[in-house]
This record gives sequence, structure tokens and C-alpha cells, in this order.
Amino acid sequence: MITSSTSTLEKFLKTRKLTKQLCEPLEIEDFVVQPVEFVSPPKWHLGHTTWFFEEFILKKHQQNYQIFDEQFAYVFNSYYESVGEKVIRTHRGNLSRPTVSRIYEYRNYVTNAIERFFNENEISEALEEVLEIGIHHEMQHQELLLTDIKYILGNNPLLPQYKENFNENKIEKHPHKWLTLAEGVYEIGKPDDGEFSYDNEKGRHKVYLNEFFISNKLVTNAEYLEFMNASGYQDVLLWHAEAWDWINAEKIKAPAYWYLIDGCWHQYTLSGLQPLTPEAPLAHISYYEAFAFAQWKDMRLPTEAEWEIAQEKFDWGQRWEWTESAYAPYPNYKKPEGALGEYNGKFMVNQKVLRGGSVATSPEHTRYTYRNFFHANLRWQFTGIRLAK
Repeated sequence: MITSSTSTLEKFLKTRKLTKQLCEPLEIEDFVVQPVEFVSPPKWHLGHTTWFFEEFILKKHQQNYQIFDEQFAYVFNSYYESVGEKVIRTHRGNLSRPTVSRIYEYRNYVTNAIERFFNENEISEALEEVLEIGIHHEMQHQELLLTDIKYILGNNPLLPQYKENFNENKIEKHPHKWLTLAEGVYEIGKPDDGEFSYDNEKGRHKVYLNEFFISNKLVTNAEYLEFMNASGYQDVLLWHAEAWDWINAEKIKAPAYWYLIDGCWHQYTLSGLQPLTPEAPLAHISYYEAFAFAQWKDMRLPTEAEWEIAQEKFDWGQRWEWTESAYAPYPNYKKPEGALGEYNGKFMVNQKVLRGGSVATSPEHTRYTYRNFFHANLRWQFTGIRLAK
């Protein structure tokens, strides 16, 4: 047995505080809105991240723990089938109750209980690892909070502002270069260095790569406008068959949050509606669009192995970068035992890997081995393109 690391507990408290700060610009009415299935109401994120700590630490390990509300496990479970019943995802926005104030009471109750428990008890290394997973789980939801808030406000016809000084379009001012990576055998995956990672990153292994070239800059709005002006959305030969059906069914003609106003393109940002910044990195596109753009440029998207090997040669972290890799297990991958085994492994089908991070990613939650993953049509995250050839 070991005593809980003070730094881990401090990180927990810091993370809990930041989640609340992210919600401070919201009006009370914003907390319950769910425009589409993949966007959750902000108050649900507040409750779900709290339920995680109560379910996987307090209920299982604190003797005589008094559950805050017996119904909250049903309301705030997400996809953990082995833990119990849950509200259907599409119905999260239908819940006017529990109220926001009640959920904040829940957050305070669980935060205080975790702090007392880790201060007053001898904590095993395994349990401290669960706390670490919970911290990073909440960091994931901090990013989801921002992107869900953007979807909620950005699909409001009034296009209200979230926060005046939120800068999501930082221009890359360095000259463009094609970086050359030599043919050879490389290693990818999380090194066994004692630092936190998810199970899907582990299993460092060798890969063989042919020589390739990768851009040191992300694709910009101006470059994507060239694709649009060249009728890229109308050229069936650039698109996967499934993608062609999608853009026509959904009438997709531009990236998400782009608005053509009086002949000029504008972009909704978390700081409000603004004229499109041509030099800013492109954002909010699907894998389908990223692939079609790369085809139009007679180039391609990098694989996740290529991205990981090359990443130390360029700046990253503004946009989640689509790769050409399917989300699949690394060699010898084994899901963790119990409910936490549902965290990553069961989603390894029909999704694409994204690498890097974004302007919405929480501090201390990016690393070069991080494997994000989404379905090919989704674009509410800050997703962008880095070309390879």
C-alpha cells in the first residue's frame, strides 16, 4: 500500500475547478440543450464526470459510503453496459431535472468525498491509477463541453457568443515546408516511462514505413476555399461512395460553422460570428472532406504511424488531425478487466484515428501517442488536415 500522491489529488481538484470555470459564461437555459444525438447538454457533462468518481472509487472502495442520489447512476451513466441501466443518449436533453443547482451540489459532495478519502486512507497504486483515469476522463469531457457548447450556440439562429477572448484561430506564421522521413523500421506506441496513457496507446511496437513527405503546416481556410471554388463538393470522383451519399443527403457545401453572408464567408467561433480568416487553420471538417481535399490536391492523409514518427518535426495541437488509419488495436492489445475495459476497446470498429489535440483540449491532456477516434462523418470537434505525399 502507498499513500496517495499529493500531486495526483491536487490535479484532481484543479481539474474539477476548471470544469466549473468552463461553464461560467453559460446562461442557465444553455445547460439543458441537446440539438443532436452526439451533443450532450452541459449539465449532463457536469453530472457524468462526477458519477465516474462516485461509481468507480467511492462506491467500490469507501466503507459505508452514502450515495448522493440513487437515481443519478441511471441519469449519468454513459455507455458502461456492465455498470447498469442508463438514460438513452438521445434523451439527455429531455431532462429538466435534476436541476443545474442540484448537479452542482452533487459535484461538491463527490469532490469533497474524494478529497477526504484520499487524504485519510492508505491508497493502493491500482486505486490511484483509477483516480488518474478519472481525471483524464474529465479532461476529455472538458473538451467535449467546449465543442458541445459551440454546437449548441452555433446552431442557434442568433449565433450568441460564448466568450469574447476565446481565440480558436491562431495563424501558423512559419514558412511552409515538406518534411522528408526516410524509409525504415520505427517504433510507435506509448513508451513504458511511468507517465499516464490510455490502454489503446500501449503496446509499443515496430512498423515499417516507406519514405514519405509530410507538411509542416495545417491546411488553411484559404486553401480549402480553393477546393470549394473549384467545385470540389460537386466532383463525384473525389469522394468515397459513402461520403458522396452523405454530402448529398445532408446538403454539405462547406465546413461546419461557415456562413455565406452578402457574398462573403463568415465563421462562427466561440467568440462569436466573424469574417473568415483565410490564413487560419481549417477546422470542423469530416474525414470524408479531408480525404476528398487530399485527393483534389493529388496527395493523401498521413497514417497514424507516419504522424507519430514525424510529429517532433512540426508544431501540433491546434486541430485534431485526421489520419488514414482505421481505429484498431495495437498488437497484443488486451482490454482492462471490469467496466473500465469498456472505455476504449469496444469502439475499435468503423472509426478513424485522429492525432494531436486542439484549441479546446484541456491542459496536460495532449501527448504524441494519444489516439483519438471518431466516425468519418463527424465534424463538431476542431478537426483539420495535415497533408502527406
